[in-house]
Amino acid sequence: MKSLILLISIICNACLVAPCIAAEETENVAGETITIFDEPVIDNTGNASYTSGWQDKTQEIIMNAMSLTGIKYKYGGTSPETGFDCSGFVRYVFSQATNLALPPTARAISQLGKTVNKDELQPGDLVFFNTLKTAFSHVGIYVGDNKFVHAPRSGAAVRVESMQTGYWAKRFNGAQRLDKLTENASN
Repeated sequence: MKSLILLISIICNACLVAPCIAAEETENVAGETITIFDEPVIDNTGNASYTSGWQDKTQEIIMNAMSLTGIKYKYGGTSPETGFDCSGFVRYVFSQATNLALPPTARAISQLGKTVNKDELQPGDLVFFNTLKTAFSHVGIYVGDNKFVHAPRSGAAVRVESMQTGYWAKRFNGAQRLDKLTENASN
């Protein structure tokens, strides 16, 4: 239910700009219905059109990531059947949504794409944290509204959390946008 509320709140901002939004419903692994919205772009004449390219891919990334909430953490896990660790989760989501094969560790993933400032984060960006007393030891996917989805730790499940809570705020290392990489992967 929290996932649905998060997605609705993210899209409400788009509703202020555009009168019409297309939606697609899907279920996450917990059997909850989640709604993914397409965000229209308003051109100079006031006509709305739906975005393509990176924007479409971010919708796929977020939809795939949110559909995996509730799957248990497993160190070294790379699939919904076995569970996920943080990098396994991100690799699986990007592979499914964009056909992009990412490297196996959070640190290696942090070397890809374009560095993004925290105040410029967009849904689909990767966010990195220092959780093992070493930089870029944890990765998640930014979903908007200062929240990210990730596979947090042993004994927990894939979930959405706020980057503003003390633990995550103190450990934020940076963010990367893989827009150019995903364009190349699908060509």
